[in-house]
Amino acid sequence: MDSAEFTRLIQTMERIAQGLERLAPPPAPAPDFTAADCFVFEPPAALVPVRIVNRVPIELLRGIDRSRDILLENTERFARGLPANNALLWGARGMGKSSLVKAAHAAVNAALPAGTPRLKLIEIHREDIDHLPQLMSLVREVSCPFLLYCDDLSFDMGDSAYKSLKAALEGGVEGRPPNVLFYATSNRRHLLPRDMIENERSTAINPGEAVEEKVSLSDRFGLWLGFHRCSQDEYLAMIDGYLAAYDIAADSEVVRREALEWATTRGSRSGRVAYQFVQDLAGRKERPLTAIGVV
Repeated sequence: MDSAEFTRLIQTMERIAQGLERLAPPPAPAPDFTAADCFVFEPPAALVPVRIVNRVPIELLRGIDRSRDILLENTERFARGLPANNALLWGARGMGKSSLVKAAHAAVNAALPAGTPRLKLIEIHREDIDHLPQLMSLVREVSCPFLLYCDDLSFDMGDSAYKSLKAALEGGVEGRPPNVLFYATSNRRHLLPRDMIENERSTAINPGEAVEEKVSLSDRFGLWLGFHRCSQDEYLAMIDGYLAAYDIAADSEVVRREALEWATTRGSRSGRVAYQFVQDLAGRKERPLTAIGVV
């Protein structure tokens, strides 16, 4: 190939490259972190602001006092730039795990001194965990602290996304950015089903090491907060708190009898069941429920 042919080849390749660049979509704009305090992550690099968050004030969360105080203190330290731990909230359904994360975020922001950077809450869906490194790169150089939150986190047989989570939390080369903390809720203490752990034990050369690999995912969370089924008194106190917050007047004995019957028909007592009863009661009394979510 002589020099003229080589030059024409280079020119042709440059035209092809320019054409491909014109066809490529423009780069996504940088997220506007002043748009809201809460966002939902949409892969590969979008953050959708949530201006009105579906949550309740922290004082309405009953029967989880110890977990509330520990998580609130951990979140406050992080918002002030002090060391804090990733947290795994695990246990019974409907006992306020996700509600506590959102309520703690609001309570901490409300107590921050004027001029202090706001704590940002970013929800990442379970199916997007593989994109956690990209999300961390979006916020790594931002001056605000970020609380990344995944609700109902668990992994099924053959799911390898837990390895991405392990690396992103503590094990990667870059490590977790100092302005990022990760909170997750789950019904499982170890995030992985027992049959998945047992399958690894039976097929591994060293069964003990295989199980250790699976259990070590939960070890990346410095805080393990357990949520257990509430007592009857706690359940009734939850209902009383909601009735007071919504300013719904009702006979206490009638409410007690109907609330216990409601829980019996559902086979459980929890904060979620209490709220569902209050919704039913308000509907029967033709009382609209004024939103108590926090902006």
